[in-house]
Amino acid sequence: MAELSTIARPYAEALFAAARDDQADLASWSDLVNELAQVASIESVREAMTDPRLGDAQRADLFAGLIKSPLSKTARNFIELLVGNDRLLFLPQIAQQFDALKNRHDGTALAEITSAFALDDAQVQQIVVGLEKKFGLKLKPVVTVDASLIGGVRVMVGDQVLDTSVQAQLARMRDTLAA
Repeated sequence: MAELSTIARPYAEALFAAARDDQADLASWSDLVNELAQVASIESVREAMTDPRLGDAQRADLFAGLIKSPLSKTARNFIELLVGNDRLLFLPQIAQQFDALKNRHDGTALAEITSAFALDDAQVQQIVVGLEKKFGLKLKPVVTVDASLIGGVRVMVGDQVLDTSVQAQLARMRDTLAA
């Protein structure tokens, strides 16, 4: 997985720089990059993009034709660059990296909250307020339910994990007793 992100990073950084230089709305660029990633994730599209009978220009035209959003000259050039370097299928990783750059630029981050039980909006907001104070960032929560946690929550913000779940506490107790 590290290899994929290493390959995707320069493309995401270049596209982010182009989007900023273009004085364009970064949110609209993010939407476009995510749409490109979704199209590139479709199995039949992946097969077509690796078909040796198609040339680079044909691949770029075919892929651009599948995109519903209007493509600017910069976006079209980006697609052609990816096709020419055989990197079009890395679009999901590029979109992930682009969103991380956009979030860093905006002073926001994604907070992946996993709970043992469903949380209502007030509980999510309470968790987010506490986390925003801790991290000093505006957080966008994404909540999932995982009953294997038994109780509590696990929160991931970037590469940091706060795990207050019963499952994690039991694992720590087990490790302490085994030592």
